[in-house]
Amino acid sequence: MTESVDQAALQRAAGMVLEQAKRQGATASEAGVSHSTGLSVNVRHGDVETLEYNNDTSLGLTVYFGDSKASASTSDLSEQAIKDAVTAACGIAKHTEADESAGLADKALMARDFPDLSTYHPWGVTAEEAIELATECEQAGFDVDARISNSEGGSVSSHQGERIYANSHGFMGTSTGTRHSVSCTLISEDSKGMQRDYWYDLARDAKDLASAKSIGQRAAENTLSRLNPQTVATGNYPVVFAADIAPSLFGQFISAIRGGALYRQSSFLIDHLGKQIFPEFMHIHEQPHLIKGLGSATFDSEGVATTPRDIIRGGVLQGYVLDSYSARKLNMTTTGNAGGVHNLTVEHSDMSFETMLKQMGTGVLVTETMGMGVNIVTGDYSQGAAGFWVEDGEIQHAVDEFTIAGNLRDMFMGIQAVADNIETRGSTRTGAVWLENMMVAS
Repeated sequence: MTESVDQAALQRAAGMVLEQAKRQGATASEAGVSHSTGLSVNVRHGDVETLEYNNDTSLGLTVYFGDSKASASTSDLSEQAIKDAVTAACGIAKHTEADESAGLADKALMARDFPDLSTYHPWGVTAEEAIELATECEQAGFDVDARISNSEGGSVSSHQGERIYANSHGFMGTSTGTRHSVSCTLISEDSKGMQRDYWYDLARDAKDLASAKSIGQRAAENTLSRLNPQTVATGNYPVVFAADIAPSLFGQFISAIRGGALYRQSSFLIDHLGKQIFPEFMHIHEQPHLIKGLGSATFDSEGVATTPRDIIRGGVLQGYVLDSYSARKLNMTTTGNAGGVHNLTVEHSDMSFETMLKQMGTGVLVTETMGMGVNIVTGDYSQGAAGFWVEDGEIQHAVDEFTIAGNLRDMFMGIQAVADNIETRGSTRTGAVWLENMMVAS
């Protein structure tokens, strides 16, 4: 899978959009052109269940006539197709209602420096090699214990892509990226029932992936640990979110300080800038220029330069998460977050995960959450969950099908510590998080 992306063709297509838009009377325009290729394979019981290739090209454009705008898209990069797409967008824009907050991000904010963040590492894995790795991963899981009775498969995927963003400010930027993964999902069984669990690894560079064998073994260990679950009496307990699901907790925080939620008055954190939301030891910041980071970028999806910045320092909210549109709605300046946050980092408390459990003593370790029971308007939080009962600082047994509930205000302020087992398989980097108290219901 070594096919190179024709960067010049993508740049020509973006340039044609801007030229055509200007010819047709647009006062401003922007275009995003991307090309991606990939391979995904899933092997179950040693047999290939799915083998998929993708080779996708897309172009999205927006034209502005004063404060009116319209968008169009196409997968055809021919000159005529681009002209037709621009014509369609211009025709729509002339009939759309003006919005004074619409428009390109400010020219002065466009990125000018483009350091190499090492986000592009094509793997070159063949279908045969991917099948072999997926098979090895699954078999390693089966080999761990006879109680591993079934499998949903071992999987390998490799994807690479390139995107050009250009606008009528004269900005044209290129972003490239690769994502490779190996995963395994297994089913264990004993006299008291069946349980399912998984493990995976994900990286920009295939050389940074854990071995297929170790991933299969970890999937088996996780699945076996969930056998013979017991119940926990309903009550209020300390709760630890495991490192691999803790990013979801901070994802709720980001949703509540995102510009769209704020200007629509649909967040429990409206008007909280400069106010304490977390304990004083908490430090949450963006690191957009991490080498090989899964959330690394030199510019956002509007061409605005990304910069490292504090979002929480000393527990106090330092800034929102804004694109140019929401920033104008709030009479503020974009924070370079069109398209999302970039390597959101939650600093740890110099505490190992094992020490965290010991200091918690008795409580619940949550390793999975289910459902959509989070209300960003009120902060109310209620999720189905699975995990483990902890007593005297040691995991005692699995707990299945319970509910955890609270309010995000209390949950954020109730954080006792963040462990140093940092999760790096995503754009939010955090360790396990210990919360002082939540309602747990069987």
